[in-house]
Amino acid sequence: MLDNIIEKVSQQQKKPVLLLHSCCAPCSSYVLEYLNRYFHIILFYYNPNISPKEEFEKRTGELRRLIREMPMQDKPELIVGDYEPEVFDEIAKGLEDLPEGGERCFKCYRMRLEKTAELARKLGADYFTTTLSISPYKNAGKLNEIAFELSGIYGVEALPADFKKKEGYKRSIELSARYDLYRQDYCGCVYSKAQRDKIKNGQKNNSCE
Repeated sequence: MLDNIIEKVSQQQKKPVLLLHSCCAPCSSYVLEYLNRYFHIILFYYNPNISPKEEFEKRTGELRRLIREMPMQDKPELIVGDYEPEVFDEIAKGLEDLPEGGERCFKCYRMRLEKTAELARKLGADYFTTTLSISPYKNAGKLNEIAFELSGIYGVEALPADFKKKEGYKRSIELSARYDLYRQDYCGCVYSKAQRDKIKNGQKNNSCE
């Protein structure tokens, strides 16, 4: 579906506007490289799940640096959403003990995608999507399902994607090395950090990053 949309928009004289939710600089690197040729991109960094605030700010800084240093035909604008950890805490209530990659993560997907769809409508964007699907630990099918549902609610086209395909994840690692990007080893929330700590102690990897 993404290939069909890109084929269609590549024939247009004017690039359509894409509001791209960004989870971090490493995941954004390949997505920006790939989509920048076809869309005028506005990046939206909205991630209330990230903890602590210093981690949120560090990832924000790396995203700003990537935009500044990576050559692109059409430099994207960056909108940094408010840091609202209480929003994530609310959606995680009752789901604290679930393993990574389950219902708590799905609610987190929706929290971030809904804010993106809402802003896309406000800005008059043609499409919205997220960089999240580039991670091999993220459920691209669920992300697209949520995005299509929100598209019907907010009246903005969802751009379906699984950016890990066509070696997208591999390319993001290469670009991260090229620009010396900070690659975190946990998704961002306190629960994924706890899972990361278990991994370091030699236990099973259920991380969603």
